[in-house]
Amino acid sequence: MQSTRQDSEPGLHVAIVMDGNGRWATARGLPRRRGHEAGARAVRGIVETAPTLGIGLLTLYAFSADNWKRPPREVGALLALFRRYLDGECERLRANGVRLSIIGRRDRLPPSLLAAVERAELDTARGAELHLRIAIDYSGRDAIIAAAARARLIDSEMTREGFATLVAAAQHGGDARDVDLLIRTGGERRLSDFMLWEAAYAELSFTTRAWPDFTGAMLAAAVEDFRGRNRRFGALPDVAVAG
Repeated sequence: MQSTRQDSEPGLHVAIVMDGNGRWATARGLPRRRGHEAGARAVRGIVETAPTLGIGLLTLYAFSADNWKRPPREVGALLALFRRYLDGECERLRANGVRLSIIGRRDRLPPSLLAAVERAELDTARGAELHLRIAIDYSGRDAIIAAAARARLIDSEMTREGFATLVAAAQHGGDARDVDLLIRTGGERRLSDFMLWEAAYAELSFTTRAWPDFTGAMLAAAVEDFRGRNRRFGALPDVAVAG
C-alpha cells in the first residue's frame, strides 16, 4: 500500500536529471551542441505529458554549478540555448497553463539570459496545470549552505519544514517540497548534487536511454512503476503495524 504522506499536495513532484545529450550526439557523429539542441526539443514532450500523469511539479536539471568547468565554447552554447528555449517556448507554456520558474544562482547568468528568465517567469506566472522548474547554475549543496546562512547556522528550534522554506528561498523557484520520483537518463546512477534536501525520500529511477530519446511514454512507465512502490518513510508497512 502506498503511503499518503503527500496526498494533500497538488500532484506528484517529479525531478529529472536530463543526462546523455553530449554522448547522444557523439554516437551519431554530431557536435555535442546538436545533442543539447535535441535535448531541448525533448523537454516539450515531457512537459506536455506530465499533467496527464498526475504530475503537478516537474523539476528539470539543465545546468549544474559544476558545469561551468566545461569548455567555454560549450558553456556559451548552452546558455544561448537556454535563452532560445525561454523565448521560443514561453507562449506555448502559457497557453498550456504551465508556470515556469528557474532555480539556482542568478548572479552569474549573462544579462540577456537573466532578462529572458524574468520575462518567462512573469508571463507564465498564472499557469495552474503544471509548475515547471528548470535548474540552471544549480547546486544542492550550495542551496543547503545558503539556507543555513539565512538561518544563522540554524536555530536549535528550527524544524525540517522551516528549513525547507529557507532552502526554497535560497534557490529562488519556490515550492521546494519533497521529490516523489527522481529520474536520471543517460545510464549514470548518481544524484550529481541535485535536490539533495528534497530528494531525501525520493523513489529513484535510472534508464540508459539518453535524454533526447526519453519520451512521454517512458515518463508514463516510470510513474506507473513508482505508483506500485511501497513508500514507508521510515515507518513499518501497514500490514506489520496491523499485526
